[in-house]
Amino acid sequence: MSADLPDRSRGVIALLADNCTSCMLCARECPDWCIYIDSHKETTPAPGDGGRPRTVSILDRFAIDYGLCMYCGICVEVCPYDALFWSPEFSYVATGIQELTQERDVLGEWMRSVPADREM
Repeated sequence: MSADLPDRSRGVIALLADNCTSCMLCARECPDWCIYIDSHKETTPAPGDGGRPRTVSILDRFAIDYGLCMYCGICVEVCPYDALFWSPEFSYVATGIQELTQERDVLGEWMRSVPADREM
């Protein structure tokens, strides 16, 4: 990452997986269909007496194919749970087109470089 990048420069999209509810809104709104999400449902026990069990979505896979992505930012804008952010990182080495699909763990690592004022 270079220190002289403009404030509004776009690098890659970082994922805060704990905030993702697998609502699929980012994948549905993406004009390039480059976001891949897999999830499953689990039932959690009742939070207390008189409660009932809840069904929650568990994120299994979140990947972005940067070979298709046009960096429009629609996914970042439409995420209602603040799970996607612009990271100033722009260097991701790939020797083949298959390696341009970045999985959840790499997208999560890029959260380190997201400016603190943008995480809100």
